[in-house]
Amino acid sequence: MHKLEKIAEEIRQAFDAQTAARDEALTHARALTHACALSIRAVHRDEADVMQAHLEEARQLAATLRSELAVFPALFHAGYTQDALKEFAEANITCALIRSEPLPTPQELNLLPATYLNGLAEAVGEMRRRCLDMLRQDHSDEAERLLTHMDDIYSILVTMDYPDAITNGLRRQTDVIRAILERTRGDLTFSLRGEKLERSLHRLAGQLPGAVELPEQHNLTLPPEEE
Repeated sequence: MHKLEKIAEEIRQAFDAQTAARDEALTHARALTHACALSIRAVHRDEADVMQAHLEEARQLAATLRSELAVFPALFHAGYTQDALKEFAEANITCALIRSEPLPTPQELNLLPATYLNGLAEAVGEMRRRCLDMLRQDHSDEAERLLTHMDDIYSILVTMDYPDAITNGLRRQTDVIRAILERTRGDLTFSLRGEKLERSLHRLAGQLPGAVELPEQHNLTLPPEEE
């Protein structure tokens, strides 16, 4: 029985260490998710310095997570850890593409392939938001650039035909992206047709005898967002 007590004590110590590491990881994962959300908010507001500060904070938190969980692989691969790192991927990818910077690689972000791809998928939603902002500000060229990125991402993700156990549910995310892409393409088409109609009306007005110049009309109302 003395040997059993010794075994039990060793197991308790291992569980204590694992529990402490889990609690610490949860704290850092929440902080990482928060920093990523703030960086995305900043890039939408064109606050480059604020964005960069939050991205740097996120990088440090991601590095801390990896370091502290190096001896606890089960915790590192746990859902809450990889979800936070997915947010890290999304933030870096979103900020880079919106600002026309090089796309960060999984190696540069030190992320697992599935985590990176899911972050890439999540970034599409943020680019739709940016597209709509650009259309409201009459920046249709920028909206078209972002739509091209969205299309490229979907074209890659749709080829990742692997089991969900390998990709962490990427197939479902890809289906969501397809719907986002279709709505965004429709919004852009609606806006571009409106711009074309407006130019045609101005040309026609200028050709009519005694015509007065029509005031420019911008910021066409886009169709309402679907629930």
